[in-house]
Amino acid sequence: MFPATFKLCAGISYRHTRNMTGLRKSAVVAISHELNRLAGPGPSNWISHVRRRSSLLSSRIEEEQGYSEEEASYVKQGEDALQKAISILSEQDGWTTETVAANGDRVLSKVLPDIGKVFRLEVVLDQHPDSLYGELVGNMEQMGEWNPNVKQVKILQRIGQDTMITHEVSAETPGRVVGPRDFVSVRCAKRRGSTCFLAGMSTQHPNMPEQRGVIRAENGPTCIIMKPSAEDPNRTKFTWLLSIDLKGWIPKTIINKVLSQTQVDFANHLRQRMSHHGSTEAAHHGSTEMAHVC
Repeated sequence: MFPATFKLCAGISYRHTRNMTGLRKSAVVAISHELNRLAGPGPSNWISHVRRRSSLLSSRIEEEQGYSEEEASYVKQGEDALQKAISILSEQDGWTTETVAANGDRVLSKVLPDIGKVFRLEVVLDQHPDSLYGELVGNMEQMGEWNPNVKQVKILQRIGQDTMITHEVSAETPGRVVGPRDFVSVRCAKRRGSTCFLAGMSTQHPNMPEQRGVIRAENGPTCIIMKPSAEDPNRTKFTWLLSIDLKGWIPKTIINKVLSQTQVDFANHLRQRMSHHGSTEAAHHGSTEMAHVC
């Protein structure tokens, strides 16, 4: 299905079809179907290609949604990251196990010709997708409070309900094996029924040029997919696709170990965060009930 979807989207870039509303709508419908169905160079080459293509494909978004040319380009980049990530995750063959934790959390990897090595975290979390979506999207800027691998997340710009531009600063790894990195990313957050998506890729933003003394890394396509567990709809099947180029002179063996461990750590930190939230809410609820009794 996805090869056909990409051909359909690519057709919009040709001058004689760019203004064909029907073609644009067909492309959106095809992408929506893929969302519902799911409901060696590093990523630099793919990211550069998407940025160039976004300037060509954003004209319909600009016209239909009332966005500026720059805003429409960001929206298109986010949609492209989501499409590509779902395409990767839909292919079940070719994945290699990197690590399996005692609790069943596992990280898989796969080498893709146009992107490089990507990592796939698969876990089950005790919370409903709505709660996790609220934390990861609604409280995005608070991530540095509970994830020690992240120093800061700042939202630079919001575009509509689904798109935002963020600046993230990562902490150095233990032993200073990998130093701090920063990222400027466009993020696309969508919901289809009970399934939630948070996709992204590196971009550029005038308010956040490269910082002196900090290596600007690149990521994308990345995507977190949260949907109710088949065994218990109040729990969540949580999948995180990670594609990242840390830049610098770091051996691939070290990068692979760092990235897979980062995903495992993220799942554990998120569990602790959500567990703490649950305890806080329960305590608040109990205090409220006591107040009513008094």
